[in-house]
Amino acid sequence: MALLRIQGLTTFYGPVHALKGIDLQVEEGEIVTLIGANGAGKSTALRAISGMISSCRGSLLFAGQEIRGLAAHRVVALGISHAPEGRGIFATLTVNENLNMGAYTLGADRAAIQENRRRVFALFPRLEERRNQLGGTLSGGEQQMLCIGRALMARPRLLLLDEPSLGLGPQLVKLIFDTIREIHARGVTVLLVEQNARAALKIAHRGYVLETGRVVLSGRSVDLLADERVKKAYLGEG
Repeated sequence: MALLRIQGLTTFYGPVHALKGIDLQVEEGEIVTLIGANGAGKSTALRAISGMISSCRGSLLFAGQEIRGLAAHRVVALGISHAPEGRGIFATLTVNENLNMGAYTLGADRAAIQENRRRVFALFPRLEERRNQLGGTLSGGEQQMLCIGRALMARPRLLLLDEPSLGLGPQLVKLIFDTIREIHARGVTVLLVEQNARAALKIAHRGYVLETGRVVLSGRSVDLLADERVKKAYLGEG
């Protein structure tokens, strides 16, 4: 049984028909990527999964349970965390306070919160160095680390990453993708939305190509990297 199975997912933003009946699945232990042009529906798909969009139809099964229509906090409690595009950190809270916000489903379990924070700091030592610094004073790369770290505080089975390399320089992009590999190695399944299609496909097991709200291609990442249509449209080749 797939960890995440989506069938016929259809969403609307007001009158805009954003997703038009997409099907996809993510097996436990995979990294799966969604690629496509701006406006293709990639971020919309993640928002629908995490409960940030309520106006949708179709089936969203997580570990066999229907989650479509659940409130976002209930989705997190089931084991899905979302690191959104644009980071969305709390600028006036410290790094530690931002991380605590990601652990709110743990309630007053201080031992679990401290252990999760220790894991995040092991992954991002720079955040530990800046643990008492306000989020708004961090660099762009540090804010992205904080965004991902906050999502990991809930100890998810499935991590949704939306454009984690956006706006970062080459060295930080490499660091972020190396970190995604490390998160996966720690047992977290990853669904990745990323404009850098080549980098995403190189670390993913499988991929889906979205165009105007529809899945137009899917398959193993190695096959998509070799596909002439993908090369021409998304890899800058041909």
